[in-house]
Parts: sequence; structure tokens; C-alpha cells
Amino acid sequence: MTATTWFASPDDAARRLHDAGYLPDAATATTAFLAGALEKPLLLEGPAGVGKTELAKAVARATGADLVRLQCYEGLDEARALYEWNYKKQLLRIQATGTGSGDQAAWADTHDDIFAEEFLLSRPLLTAIRREEPTVLLIDEVDKTDIEVEGLLLEVLSDFQVTIPELGTVSAVRRPFVVLTSNASRELSEAVKRRCLYLHLDYPDVEREREIVAAQVGDLDDRITGQLVATVARLRELELKKAPSIAESIDWARTLVALEIRDLDDAAIAATLGVILKHASDQERAVKELRLAR
Repeated sequence: MTATTWFASPDDAARRLHDAGYLPDAATATTAFLAGALEKPLLLEGPAGVGKTELAKAVARATGADLVRLQCYEGLDEARALYEWNYKKQLLRIQATGTGSGDQAAWADTHDDIFAEEFLLSRPLLTAIRREEPTVLLIDEVDKTDIEVEGLLLEVLSDFQVTIPELGTVSAVRRPFVVLTSNASRELSEAVKRRCLYLHLDYPDVEREREIVAAQVGDLDDRITGQLVATVARLRELELKKAPSIAESIDWARTLVALEIRDLDDAAIAATLGVILKHASDQERAVKELRLAR
């Protein structure tokens, strides 16, 4: 198996992630380094929009690796996560050979033939395992799947291999950098957690978010940047259906630049609130609470 040096040290991880457009804190940089050095999957947990997915993308950018993404959802199964057979192509091969189950010897040969590499459709988990180039495997929002799907992940997470009954075990030539994300909508199994390093990401404090926004939107005035992050922090304290994410803070900053807004007053907030709050009830509550707070 070919070893890959992802980061030389936590400081190296911090610097290269920063250069890739991601501003990690010390814990994030250290855990990213360890995930590569120990070749352990990294489980990132926290509310939506705090940069979990973006960290995986930043690791790929910082290291020049390709990103393979498995987007999880309810109903995800083996055929969409690992692999499946190209049944139409197999049927055409069977028809072309003209064999049937009545001719046992010919059928045995055909059976072995159709369960070959050319009929295999590789899905994200198998694709990442088979790649010889540096690869970041992102298993995104794993908490959205059924708990049974976690069983499919265990072989990949612990042994970096996939077993295909008809072909045997496919082991990684070069272990991918594996990142799992979870919004904590349900508790993940201890079996999955035991195989991973763990990092909880939360919303940044005001100063850190100010740094993030300034790094991403350099055209925004410092004063209005301060107003924006303070307003976002206040919104996150409210009981909303969906609190503003970091990405939405950045979108709001870009909106203010595009509209040439120089002061985030009540009128500016009311006019642009749809950029960061996507529920009418949240907008109504925000407008009321922000006015009371002024």
C-alpha cells in the first residue's frame, strides 16, 4: 500500500488550509493533520453550515487531491454507495452467447464472464478505494441515512477495502483521506465512531467570523463587516427554524457589496434578510427582535 503524507504537522495543516481559503482553528488543524498521519477517518459533527463539508474540500485543494463525494440521504443503499452490476449489459451478453440455464456447462462459463470487471458500475466508496491518486473521500451528512447503511461503511472505515462476492476483496492501493460529516440529527453507532477521529465544529465567535468574512469578501468595509457579523451572532441566539450559516454570512457580505450598501441599518437588513433567513417566520421574528435590540 502506498503511503501519502497529507500534512507535515498541525502548523503545516493550518497554513495550507488557510492558503486554500479555509481558516481553521488550532483544534481543526491538529485533527486534520492527525487524520492524515494516522490514516484514520475523520468524523465532523455540528450544526449545518459551520464548514464541515468545506473542510473536506479544503483538504483536497490544499493537498492537490481529487474529491470523491458520497452525498447521503434517506433510502441510500449498497447500489448507490458501493457498486452495482450493469444488468442491461449482462443481459445483452447472455443473449449474445445464446446460452440458457438448460446448458449447465455453457451457463457456468457465461455466469463467470458476466460477473467481470467490465460489467461493474463503481459507486463513490469503491471508486475512492480503487484510486491510485491521492483522494479525499467525503461521506456527507451520514446521519441522514438509515442506520443499516452504517454497516456498509465499516469495512471501508476500518480496513479500507470493499468485498465484492463475485470478484473478491478490493483493498486500497493508496488510502484516501476520509471525512464523514453529520448534522447530529440522529446518534451515529458506536461502531462507526470507534473507527474515526472526532471533531465537533460549531459556529465561530464574532472575531473569527469577521476574519472569515473579510478573507472571502475583501471589498466589504471593516465597519459594515463588524455590523454584519454582530447581527448574524444575534440572529443565532434567536429560536429560528434555521440559523444563518457561515456560507450565508459570506453571501450576505457579497450582497451588501453588490448593492453598495454602506450601513447595515433596519432598512438594509429588511431588504436583504432573505439572503440569510429562508423561512418567513424567521424573517418576521428577526426584524422584530433586531429592532427591539437597537
